[in-house]
Amino acid sequence: MKALVIGATGATGKDLVNKLLEDKDFQEVHAFVRRPLNIKNEKLKAHVVDFEKPEEWKDLVKGDVAFSCLGTTLKDAGSKDAQRKVDFDYQYQFAKNAKENEVEDYILVSSYGANPNSKIFYSRMKGELEKEVKNLHFNKMTIFQPGMLERKDSERTGEVLGGKIIKFANKLGICESQKPLPTDVLAQAMVNSSKIKSNGYSKIKLGSIFSFAEKSND
Repeated sequence: MKALVIGATGATGKDLVNKLLEDKDFQEVHAFVRRPLNIKNEKLKAHVVDFEKPEEWKDLVKGDVAFSCLGTTLKDAGSKDAQRKVDFDYQYQFAKNAKENEVEDYILVSSYGANPNSKIFYSRMKGELEKEVKNLHFNKMTIFQPGMLERKDSERTGEVLGGKIIKFANKLGICESQKPLPTDVLAQAMVNSSKIKSNGYSKIKLGSIFSFAEKSND
């Protein structure tokens, strides 16, 4: 299979690309990035693109399955408008290009609580993205809604502290539905979902992502 990836430089994206490169079912992995990747592998093709000019790289978005895990934080983006450009505009344009190039399978990383009618900016933005990508009518579409992600060597103080608090609560039998999700587990669940032969729309929430990652690749 030929995989297409947007968001390859993020924590989830890095894990995803590594798993795709290791997987014998994928012969090509095409990553669309803003800067070069420090990965050397004959299966990998990194396309350094300007996300503001999708018409320049539209014809490259051709393959069997597209994975979208691009995202940023409000702090890193600097404003809500800047965050929306990354989390909504760039991802929607990638999905639109994939659909126009007849990509059959689309896998999107969203967020727990995503809802286009939410009063919370982040949840509303993610819900709007889900809705708009779903309306593109891919032959097969899977949305993952993780909660708190556990990133390797995370430098986000609030994220690290929050993860420790939730893990402690989990040991007490509290907040089990909010168990931190390691990014490599999410990445494996995404790879596994691409191998399921089906049509239509699926939404995988936090509790099911762990079991999805354990599914056989056969």
